Amino acid sequence: MGRILLVEDDSSIVTTLSAFLKSEGYEVIWAAGQTTAVHKIETENFELALIDISLTDGNGYAVCAALKAQKPDIPVIFVTASGDEYSVVTGLDMGADDYISKPFRPREMLSRIKSVMRRTHKSSEIVELGNVKIDTTRANVSKDGNEIILSALEYRLLLLFANNQGVVLTRAKLLQDLWDVGGEYVNDNTLTVYIKRLREKIEDDPAQPVLIRTIRGFGYKAGESDT
Repeated sequence: MGRILLVEDDSSIVTTLSAFLKSEGYEVIWAAGQTTAVHKIETENFELALIDISLTDGNGYAVCAALKAQKPDIPVIFVTASGDEYSVVTGLDMGADDYISKPFRPREMLSRIKSVMRRTHKSSEIVELGNVKIDTTRANVSKDGNEIILSALEYRLLLLFANNQGVVLTRAKLLQDLWDVGGEYVNDNTLTVYIKRLREKIEDDPAQPVLIRTIRGFGYKAGESDT
């Protein structure tokens, strides 16, 4: 039914809620604190985040900010022990879609999850590059039906190629577009590394790429060869 990022440092809640959600068909990705959560945001794909505001490592507001900066369409439900007005308002102002106060019953949480998913659901928009499919609504990538985990920069790079199939993209153009989209500096050496990593994940034979081909002296061209 979907993958959920659970950011919570209370092991008893994690155990109980994870088991319940799994029994309801959800896959739960767990992070105990801010550092781990931010790493999961950068490396994992999921459809909703449950974020505890009070964490022993960092806080839920920072996790939400990191999530919205990279994946703004992913809905967030804040979990608060206090239930005070300030926490609720701050969370909603940051872009959270709902909140729930501790203690809560698992079925109450499930109801909130389903409600938020219904409100934020969009029809999937699929972009295909050979046998690779990109669900741009959910930021999910799959090859031959199997999910591929990409970093945020790898995902943006893949989208650039997929949306410009048949067009020769120079390295300067790629660097410029990655800067414009991501707002972070990417140098020429970093681009080489990320193209190599992306090929290793999407090509059948990375040594002989067919989806992202090198056009010597010019740059790269995406799309299977028509020759």
